[in-house]
Amino acid sequence: MIELRTWVFIDSLQPQLAAYMGTASMGFLPVPGDSCLWVEVAPGMAVHRLSDIALKASNVHLGQQIVERSYGSIFVHHRVQSDVLESGDHMLRYMNTEHSTRHPCRLMWHEVIRSITPDHATLINRDNRKGSMILPGQCMLIMETDPAGYIIYAANEAEKAANITLIEARAVGAYGRLIMAGKEADVQEAARAASAALTRLNGPNGPACTDEM
Repeated sequence: MIELRTWVFIDSLQPQLAAYMGTASMGFLPVPGDSCLWVEVAPGMAVHRLSDIALKASNVHLGQQIVERSYGSIFVHHRVQSDVLESGDHMLRYMNTEHSTRHPCRLMWHEVIRSITPDHATLINRDNRKGSMILPGQCMLIMETDPAGYIIYAANEAEKAANITLIEARAVGAYGRLIMAGKEADVQEAARAASAALTRLNGPNGPACTDEM
């Protein structure tokens, strides 16, 4: 039996997130404006069957397939939203479930750090080589989610809402981690948009991902 941990549909990938996903992608690279579906399941090896189903169901491209010790993740994308949704429907039918059975998102950490010091900025930049650089004096948004895949949706919605720089959006492993930087007002707006997006994913009866900064 396949456990559906994360199911996230993104209508239109924002430019920075699409570029960031491309730096880590081992498959077909997404471009800004593509629709995207991020799926995380357990056990990890189940993603091979889901990839096969998704690719045969429509014209989607496989951007990434990751098999970890406990979980597996894939993302498929295409310019045409209906193709992505069609592949998603086929995967759900195979698992005999609905996307509403996915795990709710838990916001494990959420904070804005103001006026980053040069030492701190240098360490972050040396550790994160796939995104942009954070500059001394900027404000920084850090966010951690469980399951990990939800961080992609948070990053995309934050980029839609504010003039923000994407430093990291790590969506695999036990937790998803997001780092964004910019002016304080932009960072605050991005934080609000990301929290609101995760709350929407949980639905009206799910837990709220509140802004507690």
